[in-house]
Amino acid sequence: MQRRTFALAIPSVLLGLHGLARAAEGFPNKPIRYIVPVAAGGGSDMVGRTVTERWGKLLGATFVVDNQGGGGGIIASQNTARAPADGYWLMQGYVATHGTSPATRHVPYDPVNDFTPIGMIGGTPNVLVVNDDVPAADFQQFVAYAKGNPGKISYGSAGAGSLTHLTMELFKQQLDLQMTHVPYRGIAPAFNDLIGGQTQAMFPGLAAAMPHILGKQVRPLAVTGNARHPQIKDVPTLEELGLHGFDAMQWYGVVGPAGIPVDVVKKLNDTLNAVLRAPDLSEKLSVEAIEPMPMSAQEFGDFIRTDFARWTQLARDRHIELST
Repeated sequence: MQRRTFALAIPSVLLGLHGLARAAEGFPNKPIRYIVPVAAGGGSDMVGRTVTERWGKLLGATFVVDNQGGGGGIIASQNTARAPADGYWLMQGYVATHGTSPATRHVPYDPVNDFTPIGMIGGTPNVLVVNDDVPAADFQQFVAYAKGNPGKISYGSAGAGSLTHLTMELFKQQLDLQMTHVPYRGIAPAFNDLIGGQTQAMFPGLAAAMPHILGKQVRPLAVTGNARHPQIKDVPTLEELGLHGFDAMQWYGVVGPAGIPVDVVKKLNDTLNAVLRAPDLSEKLSVEAIEPMPMSAQEFGDFIRTDFARWTQLARDRHIELST
């Protein structure tokens, strides 16, 4: 009886494997919806349109960019998690949708288990900046100044639970600093008050900081990441300065609903990485200070898990729990 059951099961198993093997044979044969979880016109939108224009040509498909702003990416993420897992619905996930937001508040999706990782696009570091009134020419002088003036320094962020907030909290934790958080609704008003002297420091993304650095309105002291950034080569990384765990960054990648067939994922990943390796793409993305970071789907999945775990642990340690 057991032998017969096993024998009958073999054809169904083989049929299933055969179906998986054929999943990518005709893929894609219709347009691919590409969700960008922010309104049209911003940096994230530019990244999505730049990548999908080239990706579509290589894949032989039309990408339809669909901007679904609202809820800090929650709406787009929830819609993507519920979509058919056939490779025709993809989303440009980023550090907020799959890292900082689910780490600091309840969201109606699991950032790891509800999605299929397709591949990383790239990332840009955060940069520690201070205004001209702060008597610190370099990182060591700023740390000494902060330790000598506990509770007297205020730092701005793009909002509670944002990457700019959590990066500074990690910084404070490692150096045992006391600084006051002032959250803003976006990075632009946060910069206005930093330059105006209402706050003294901030950890913005490099793209947002570059115009103010070039205009000498703020002074860069250190960057996150594993290596110095080519746009500010003289600014050391926090790792160089003796701090650890600061490889965090503003990143962008591609995910789909959980359960996309493996060979469809491989086809999407292979072609995406080919786009990212094009010599001129780095120049195109340099407007947002993004360095392309090709990864396998497995590597990108591991990256998401690590990033989410990092911010979840920090939120617990610093008692950061926000309402949706």
